[in-house]
Amino acid sequence: MLETLALVKDAGPGIGSPIGSPVDPPRDIAPADNVKPMVMLQDVTLKYGEMLALDRTTMSINPSEFIAVVGPSGCGKSTLMKLVTGLLPPTSGHIIFDGFHVDGPVKGAGMAFQNATLLPWRTTLANVMLPLEIVQPYKGKIRSHRAEMEAKAKTLLDVVGLGEFGDRQPWQLSGGMQQRANLCRALVHEPKLMMLDEPFAALDAFTKEDLWEVLQALWMRQRFTAILVTHDLREAVYLADTVYVMSNRPGHIVRRCTVPFPRPRTPAMTFDPAFTELVNELRALIAAVRSSK
Repeated sequence: MLETLALVKDAGPGIGSPIGSPVDPPRDIAPADNVKPMVMLQDVTLKYGEMLALDRTTMSINPSEFIAVVGPSGCGKSTLMKLVTGLLPPTSGHIIFDGFHVDGPVKGAGMAFQNATLLPWRTTLANVMLPLEIVQPYKGKIRSHRAEMEAKAKTLLDVVGLGEFGDRQPWQLSGGMQQRANLCRALVHEPKLMMLDEPFAALDAFTKEDLWEVLQALWMRQRFTAILVTHDLREAVYLADTVYVMSNRPGHIVRRCTVPFPRPRTPAMTFDPAFTELVNELRALIAAVRSSK
């Protein structure tokens, strides 16, 4: 199930502008069937001072693909997310999002983190609606289309089981309910790209599995492109179409794994022998990567 990625080592440094002309995907990482990827990294290297954090990392993510990134602690998984969203510039290499070179914070991305970070003075519904108040083109229409946008936010809350909690304050919600609201807030403006940085790590096992189903339902509804960073290998296999495994620092992709299980997936599937076998293969690979210096 695991396949080695051939990494390109001779591409030169440099990135362009996110507002410049669209670019064609480099031939060496272009996806099959002439589908232009939503996200591409080509030989991306990042240094913090003298420390090499990422070393010529290459990957290609198709539109509506859900990928997970796993690997040892400190390998650069969260750094990878900051590079894709333009929050960090690479030292060298190319990052392309939606056909444009990334050279600054990208538009059209939603983000969900380990902590829900809901604003305590706003209700659940008002928290979910926040992106509609600050992100174009919704920002310019919020006054004249508020009822329509409220209905949009309420529909998302219904999907995740919070339809009756729109008027509650964050402190009145459980941790799992707060994270459901956080997912709604990240998706209400229908981003093309969803970045998920260990969004369920702080939750208990039962709540976590509930939210796997919630996130899967949201993805099947909106078909956004998703990048999930997680230490939970069961979570990665449950949610992703493709799992990328990173090396020790300096990080680079050492394996690409296509997840073969059909959707919708259920928690019961995580006990199937084939599912367990794939999780164990990933675990063994990461253990081998951790032991190699």
